[in-house]
Formats: sequence, C-alpha cells, structure tokens
Amino acid sequence: MNGDMTAAYITALGGADDIRTGPLPRPVPGPDEALVRVEAVAANHVDTFVRSGAYATEVPLPFVIGRDLVGTVETPAGAFARGERVWCNSLGHDGRQGSFAEYAAVPVDRLFSLPAGVDPVAAVAVLHTAGTAHLGLFREARLRPGETVLVEGAGGGVGSAVVQLATAAGARVIAVDRAENAEWCRTCGADQVLDRADPETPAAVRRLAPDGVDVAWDCSGRHDFETTIPLLARGGRVVLMAGMGTRAVLPVGAVYTRDISLHGFVISNASAADLADAAGTINRELAGGRLRGRVRAELPLTEAARAHRLLEGREGGAGGPGRIVLIP
Repeated sequence: MNGDMTAAYITALGGADDIRTGPLPRPVPGPDEALVRVEAVAANHVDTFVRSGAYATEVPLPFVIGRDLVGTVETPAGAFARGERVWCNSLGHDGRQGSFAEYAAVPVDRLFSLPAGVDPVAAVAVLHTAGTAHLGLFREARLRPGETVLVEGAGGGVGSAVVQLATAAGARVIAVDRAENAEWCRTCGADQVLDRADPETPAAVRRLAPDGVDVAWDCSGRHDFETTIPLLARGGRVVLMAGMGTRAVLPVGAVYTRDISLHGFVISNASAADLADAAGTINRELAGGRLRGRVRAELPLTEAARAHRLLEGREGGAGGPGRIVLIP
C-alpha cells in the first residue's frame, strides 16, 4: 500500500466551494518523477481559472489544484537526492496533478533545488510571479541593460517581480501603481514611482523618458493602448499577460509605423527549457536576498477553498497586498 495523503482537490469543474479537502492516494512517481513531501504552496489566479474551466486544459479527475510548491524529496529521481529541498512552479496544468497536497509527484525537468538558507514560505510566494516576470522580460521582450521599462500595477505579485528582475538586469524602471504601494515599489528597485490615479501620470512618463520607454508591461489587465502606445520608443515592446476578459482598442497605425510589437504569453505554456532558464535567475536572486514578495495570508491546506474565494474577491478577512500561502 502506498498510503493516503491529505489533498485539496475537485471532482468536477466549478466554483471555489466545490474544492474538497480530504484523503487521496499518495502519488506513485513515474520513472522521470520525484516524490516530494510538500512544505508550502501558493494560490494563483490561474488556479481559479483552471478550477472553474475558464482556462481549458486537461484536468484528470479527481484533480489536485495548485501550481507551486516548496518541499523535500522523499523518493529520489534524476539528480535529486532524498532529503533535498526543492521547488516547482508548473504543476496543475496539461494533465499534471497539482501541488495542494502533502505529497506531489514532480517531473524532474520541472524540479529545481532551493538555495540553502532560503525560507520555504518566502520562496513559494515568488516562484510563479518571478517565473512569469522572467519569461516576459527576457524571452518575450528581450530586455537589455540600460533600457527603460514601464510597469503598470507594479505593486502586485507579478509587477513587483518584474521591477526586481528588470532592475537586477540593469534596466531603468518606471513604476505606476496606487499611492499606498509606492514605498514597496521603491523597495523593489523602481527608479521612479508614479500614482496611477493622477491624470498627469502619462505626461510624467513622457518627461522621464522623452525618447520613449523600451518595454511596457501592464500587470493590471486594463491595457489602455491609446495612452500607452504613444509612450513607447521606436521598436518598443508591449508585454501582455493579464486581463482574460479585456477588450482593448489598439491604435494599429502607431504600432506598425514605429516597429512596436505586442507579446502575449502565459507561464503555463512555457517549455521545460524556458522554466529552467528562469529558475537559474530565480535561484540566483533568492540566494542573494534580492527577490522578495509580500505574503498577505498564511493558511492551512484545509482552507484551500477560502484561498480561492479570497483570490476571487468573494471573501474578506485577509485583505491587503501579497500572496496567499498554504501549509499542508
């Protein structure tokens, strides 16, 4: 007998209240998988899209929810030894069972060592956001040192990771967010921080970057292209990864006459090689103490349904900025 474990799972696509927490068989790792004893997981908005069916992907039922984990190798595989602390940010998609359980079978090409001395909760809070930021900045926007990045919604999870990784790469960052997030954005390394509620913010961006910004990333999902496109330099790149229901007006003429490109992506579609490339940067910045996130709630795994309700704005009690981390 392999034994049972506690897991947060669904038996059909549906709402947050359809998430069950209870015993499931402990997974049996395949030949290219390691069994990981889970120490911490993080709740992501994309998890709610998969759970509800809004984001179509293969969902084997019963389906353990969740993408990210930090844990310890229980059954070794590949280069990973028993007892080694590891992390993953790409479970719960394309037929892979998720991370919200006491144990997870993780493909070794999606598993990475956690640097010594890094706190599991602090790490799991940034794994998904930093992976997303790396893909958008370097694979999509091809960011180079000395370029200027405009980050709207810079105080959020992905936004603050974008600020931190862009700064570490030698870029200049102009952050836009609510006034209460200004200090956090500065802590993340933003060179200038502007209030998104100020109608003069676009004019301020033009003054700060008279030749235009090289990369614009709107993490808020609003995508006001009529305001943003004129702020871009020739050859500027726009990164799109938020706002599933957004319908934006695109000034096409200004895009093609100035060599501007739009890059849409999700981390869910990233290859194992893409994830490994991002992991190298994530681990370097974690080890150096330069990659940080905010945690707004730390919950037991039994409150997985509540975590999803909080993400969807359907429950109070854990407000404020930051990620929701759960402990099995």
